[in-house]
Amino acid sequence: MIDNLLFISGGEIFFVFAIALLLFGSKAIPDIARVLGKGVREFKKATNEIKRELEDNSGGLKKDIDNITRSVKDEAKELKDNITKDFED
Repeated sequence: MIDNLLFISGGEIFFVFAIALLLFGSKAIPDIARVLGKGVREFKKATNEIKRELEDNSGGLKKDIDNITRSVKDEAKELKDNITKDFED
């Protein structure tokens, strides 16, 4: 169903534009396009701001996870060294 919506032919696009021209008139279409452009621009701006905020806030979390991972690896290496040392003695 969605695949059919994505493949609109040239005739269908022309038909949609003709209907829009009849409904809104030639003077209103540039205003409508301008408003839609502003809406898309604001949406992209908000999306980028949310992404940036998530990246900024997750930076500290990533650093904490790296520190914990490093300490766990160090402890595991120390335990392994102690176990091998005990078996060698």
